[in-house]
Parts: sequence; structure tokens; C-alpha cells
Amino acid sequence: MDLISPASGLIIWQLLIFLAVLFILGKFAWKPILNALNERESSIEEALLSAEKAKEEMKQLQASNEQLLAEARKERETMLKEATAAANKIKETAREEGEKERKRMVDDASVEIENQKKAALADVKQQVAALSVQVAEKILRENLKGEAAQESYIDKLVSDLGVN
Repeated sequence: MDLISPASGLIIWQLLIFLAVLFILGKFAWKPILNALNERESSIEEALLSAEKAKEEMKQLQASNEQLLAEARKERETMLKEATAAANKIKETAREEGEKERKRMVDDASVEIENQKKAALADVKQQVAALSVQVAEKILRENLKGEAAQESYIDKLVSDLGVN
């Protein structure tokens, strides 16, 4: 039974060694281990706080981004409306200018046609007058071939004028 029940001297020595080891561990090992654990715990808490803070900042950034996106969409819509209005105005102005130019060209063409018509009529009148003179000249030459005929015609013209 000696193996099962230890001697009292052995228990005392084991108790003294245990207390010495406990004291040495308490003085040199437990404090650094506890300090390390406390530091670890505080760093974990700080990391959790930082994560929570980052999460809040992300929510704020996300809300800010959504607001910016909404503003950008509104601005894009406004710009599209303005661009469409400007394009329509430019089209309308170009159409009006084209209409004015077409009307001016038609008016110019009408004036040019009228001028050419007047010139053609004047030319026709001149040609008719020239032909009339030529015809009259030929008729008079034919009718007034003799000197007696010429004198009688001159007398007739003078009497028509009322001059003796």
C-alpha cells in the first residue's frame, strides 16, 4: 500500500515545490499571460468597435452614394430635356430659315422671270417694230417706184399734216 498512500514528507515537499512553482509562475508567467490576454481582449474590442464604426461609415457612404446617384439621375434627366429642347429649337430655327430661304428664292425667281418676260416682250416689240418698218419700207418702195407716185404721196402727207 505504499504505492497508493504517499508518505507525509513527500506530500510536504510536493506541496512546497507546488507553492514555489505557483509563486514563480504567478510572478513571472501569470502577469504577462494575463496582460497579453487583456491586451488581446482590448484589441479585439477595439477591432469590433472599429468594425462597427466602419459599418456605420459604410451605411453613411452608401446613403450618400444613393443620394448622389439620385441627384446624378435628376441632372441627367434635366440635361437630356435641355438637350432635346435645344435640338428641337435648332430644328425649328433651321426649318424657319429654310422656309425663308425657299420663299426668298421663289420671290427672286419670280422677279427674274418677270424681268425676263419684260425683256422678251420688249425684244418682241422691237423686232415687230423693226419688221413693221421693213414691211412698210418694202411696201412703200413697191408703191412708190416712180417719181410721180412719190410726189403725189408727199403731197398727200403734207395735206394730212395741214401744211401747204
